Amino acid sequence: MAQVLLSVSAALSDQFSQLTGRMAPGWFATHDPIGRKLGSGGGTAHVVHQAWRSLAPEADFESWASEEKRLIIHAGGQSRRLPAYASGGKALVPVPIFRWMRGQRIDQTLLDLQLPLLERLVEQSPPRLRWLIASGDALVWNEAPLGPLPDVDVLCLGLWDNPERASHHGCFFSSRQDPTSLSYMLQKPSVAEIQTRMRDNFFLLDVGIWMLSDRAMRVLMDKSGYDAAGNPIDPDHPPAYDLYSEFGPALGTAPTVIDPAVNALTSGLLDLPSGEFYHFGTNAEIVQSSLALQNRVIDQRRIRSSLPKPHPSIFVQNAITQCSLTPANRDIWIENSQVGPGWSLKQRHVITGVPANEWSCALPPGACLDFVPMAGAGDCYAIRFYGWDDPFRGAFGDPATTWNGVAAIRWAEARDLDSKSLGWDGDLDIQTVPLFPVLDLEAIDGDFVNWLFDATKPNAEASRLFSAAVRKSAEELGSSADLPRLFAQRRKLMQASVPILAAHANRSVFHQIDLAHAAEAFHATGAPLPEAAPEANGALLPFLHDRMFRASVERLRHGDPAPLEKQAFEALRQEVIDRFRNIGKTPVSTFLRDQVVWGRAPARLDLAGGWSDTPPYCFLAGGNVVNLAADLNGQPPIQVFARLCAEPHLAVQSIDLGQSVCFKTYEDLAHYQGLNSSFAIPRAAFALAGFHPQFLQRPRHRTLAEQLREFGGGIEISLLCAIPKGSGLGTSSILAGTILGVLSEAGSLGWSLDEIGARVLAVEQMLTSGGGWQDQFGGLLRSLKLLQTGPGLDQKPVARWLPDNLFRSPAHQPQCLLYYTGLTRVAHNILGEIVRGMFLNRRDVLRHLDSISQHAFATAEAIQSDDFDGLARCVRRSWMLNQALDVGTNPPELQRMLAPLEDWVGGMKLLGAGGGGYLLMLAKDAGAAGRIRRHLGANPPNDGARFVEMTPSNEGLRITRS
Repeated sequence: MAQVLLSVSAALSDQFSQLTGRMAPGWFATHDPIGRKLGSGGGTAHVVHQAWRSLAPEADFESWASEEKRLIIHAGGQSRRLPAYASGGKALVPVPIFRWMRGQRIDQTLLDLQLPLLERLVEQSPPRLRWLIASGDALVWNEAPLGPLPDVDVLCLGLWDNPERASHHGCFFSSRQDPTSLSYMLQKPSVAEIQTRMRDNFFLLDVGIWMLSDRAMRVLMDKSGYDAAGNPIDPDHPPAYDLYSEFGPALGTAPTVIDPAVNALTSGLLDLPSGEFYHFGTNAEIVQSSLALQNRVIDQRRIRSSLPKPHPSIFVQNAITQCSLTPANRDIWIENSQVGPGWSLKQRHVITGVPANEWSCALPPGACLDFVPMAGAGDCYAIRFYGWDDPFRGAFGDPATTWNGVAAIRWAEARDLDSKSLGWDGDLDIQTVPLFPVLDLEAIDGDFVNWLFDATKPNAEASRLFSAAVRKSAEELGSSADLPRLFAQRRKLMQASVPILAAHANRSVFHQIDLAHAAEAFHATGAPLPEAAPEANGALLPFLHDRMFRASVERLRHGDPAPLEKQAFEALRQEVIDRFRNIGKTPVSTFLRDQVVWGRAPARLDLAGGWSDTPPYCFLAGGNVVNLAADLNGQPPIQVFARLCAEPHLAVQSIDLGQSVCFKTYEDLAHYQGLNSSFAIPRAAFALAGFHPQFLQRPRHRTLAEQLREFGGGIEISLLCAIPKGSGLGTSSILAGTILGVLSEAGSLGWSLDEIGARVLAVEQMLTSGGGWQDQFGGLLRSLKLLQTGPGLDQKPVARWLPDNLFRSPAHQPQCLLYYTGLTRVAHNILGEIVRGMFLNRRDVLRHLDSISQHAFATAEAIQSDDFDGLARCVRRSWMLNQALDVGTNPPELQRMLAPLEDWVGGMKLLGAGGGGYLLMLAKDAGAAGRIRRHLGANPPNDGARFVEMTPSNEGLRITRS
C-alpha cells in the first residue's frame, strides 16, 4: 500500500492515529494553517512539505520524494454544507453497509471505500506517476479493470456524463481524434458552453483524482511558494494557488491559461467507462449518494438481505433508534445517536452525536441536530441546530443568508432575543457567528430542543438558558470538538448494534460484513452468542458464516475455536462430496486382456487469477484465471498406466516414488482422508469411479472382490509424476484428473473433461486438502486460456482460448524461462488460512481476491494483443497480488536468489501458492535470458535447482490405448 497523506481538520490532525488506528509511516495527517487560505494546490504542497519534515527530517526533499508512491487526500475544509462532519472531516463520514457487497466493516467510512480504487491506480500507474491527489468528499466506484494508464506528467481521471451535471464541476476536453490526450480544462463551464464545445471535442467530468510526476509536483510546489529545496519561501504569507482553477487550465495541448512552467508538462486523460461518481459534500448528498449506492445493484442474487426491494431513504447506523419510522418518513440520516420513543421525525433530517436521553421531541421537516462534545467541558455539548439546506455562507445580517430555513437574522427576533446582546454581528460571515449554545447535558430537555426549531411556543426557561450559555460558531466547533468523546460514543453504539444484527442474521446484512471485525466488536460487548443456526440443510453459505463468526468470538473469549471451525470446513467438504454420492453407475470393463489404457497430462502454469477459483470465494463471486497447460522437457509430466489383472484387487504403483499398495476391500479405499494417507489420491479416485458403494446409484455387491470379479478382474495402475512435490504446478489435482480420466475410459463411464474436473474438486475435499478448480482444468484443458465461472455452488469453468504465440514463437520463446528453485512448500496450510478469511468475509482478504480476479482480464488482454512486455508486467503484478494475500509467497531465501536478476526480468512469479517450487521468469530480451541462465547456472540456490524446458501443450489430457 502506498503511503497516505491527509489534509484534515485542525481538531482531527494531532489525534488522527489515536482515533483511527492508522499509524505512521503508512499514514500521515496534517491541517492547513488556521486562518490562511492556501487553495487546493497550495494545500497539496503544504501536506507534502509537512509530511517530509515530520517523517524524514534528516533527508533532503528530493530523496524523500523519490522513495515511494504516495496518495494525498484532501479531507479537511470547513464543511459548511455538511456541518455534522466538519470536525472529523468528510473522509471519515460513516457509510452504511451496502446490502449487495461483502467484506464491509460495520464501522466503514468514506475513506475506506475510496482507498481500493486509489491504491489500484497507484499500483498500476507508470513509475513516474508518483503522486495521486484525491478529494475526500467524493467516491468514484469502478469495478471494471483499469485500462492502460498514459505515461505523462499529469494524468486526470474523468467520467462520461451529461452537460447539466458537468457544469457543476471541472471538465476535461479532448479532441475527437485523440480522446486520451488533454486539450484543455474548464472549471464549471455553463451547459451552453459545454454543448458548443462538444461539436469538436469530447468532454469528461473531473472526479477530483489526479496523478502527478515528480516534475509536475515540483512545478506545483513552486507555484505554491516553495523553493527548490522543498521549503516555503515566505512561511507567514504563503500564496494561495488552486489546483483546479489555475493549475488545471494551464495543462493540455491548447491550455486556456498561459503559464510556461505548467504549459510544458505533458498531460493525459483516463476515462472510467463503467465508473460512477458519488458526492458526499452536503446533507442531501450523503443521503442521496448512500441511497444510490444501496440501490445500484438490483440483481437479487447479489442482495443478501431477505427483502431485495428498493432501499428507503432512511439511514440509521451506530445508533439506537426507538421512535416510529413509517413510509411517510424519508431523507433521514441518524448516526452516532440515541433517538428514543418520545421523538417524532418527519423528513430531511440529519441527526448526529445525540447522547443518551429520555426526551420528547418533535422535529419539523428539514430540521437537523448535531451534538458536539466539547473538549475540557465535562459532560457539556454544543448543540448545533440547523436546516437541511442551510449553506452557512453569507453575512449574518443579510436577509438572503438563511439559517434553519429562514433568514438568519429572523431566528432571534422570532424568539424575542436581541442579536447584539448575543454577540451576533450582522456583518460577520455566518460561519464565524457564535450561534450554538454549550450546555451541560442535564440542563437539556425535549422542550428546549423543540424551542430551538419552533418559535410558536414561547419558553422563558429555554430563552434564559440559551442567552446565558457560552456559544460557539460553526468555525470554532470545527477545531474545538472533543473528538475522543465523539469517537468513543460512536464506537460504543456500533458495538451495541452488533448483537442485534447477529440475532437477526437470517434477514439482515450480517453474514456479508467482515465477520472477523464484527467478532471483535461482539466480544467487547460481553453479550452471549445468539442461538446457533441449524445445520446447513441447503443453506450452506449462511451456515459457514455463522459457524466461523462463532469460532472467532470463541477464539477471543476462550481461545478454542476448533470445534466450530471444524463444523464449517466439514460442511463445505460434504457439500462438494455429496454431489457425487449415490449417483454413479457401476463401472463396466472395456479392457482387452493385454491392453494398457494410458493417460498423459501437462502441468499447469498459472499466470493470473489464482485463488479466485477457490471455494467459498468462487461460490459467491465466481472466478477468473489465466493459465497455460505445458509439457516439460518435451513430455507430459503426469502419466498414468492402467491394465487388467487376474487378482480381484486394485493395485497402485508409483514409479517416481518407488512405492506400491494394494486395495482389497471397500474399507481400504475409504481411508483416503488426509494428505498423509498412503496413496490417498488413487483411493479417492477409485471410490468416485464407482469402486465404492457410497458413490453408486444402485450398489449390488457385498465386497470389492465380488465387484471386481464381475468387472473381469482387478486393475493395476502405475503413476509417474515427473515433477517434485510442492512444485506449484498443480500436480496433485492433475494427477487426480488423469487417474479419473483413465478409469472413466477403462470403466465405460463416459465422463467429459468438465465432469472429470468437477470430480477432482471432490477428491480434494475427500483428502481434506481443499482447493479450487484451476489446477485440474489448467492441465486437463489444452494450451493457454482464460477460465471463468459465475457465482453458485455448481462451478463449471468456461474456457476462452487465448493465442499461445508469446510462449511458442522464436521471437519470444527464449525469453520464457521455467526454473525449479529446489524449495518446497505445501499449500495445504496456506489454503486453510486464506479460506478461513473467505468464510469470515475479511475485508483485506476479499479485496485482495477481487483484485486478483479482475487482474485475470488485464492479463488476457495483454496476451490477445500479442504484447510480451505487457504480459511480463501482468505476471509481475500477479505475484505482487499473491504476496499481498500471503506474505509467505516470497520467502527470504528466494528474495536473495532473485535480487541479482531484477534488471534482466520483465516479470516473474512463483507458480501456485508460492513459497517454493517452480519460478516463471519472462526476461526482458534474449540477451537478458542468457544472462539469467548463466547466473543461476553458476549460482544455484541448492543442489536440486535447475532450468526446465517448457512448451505449450496442444492436447491437455490425452487418453489412449495400446
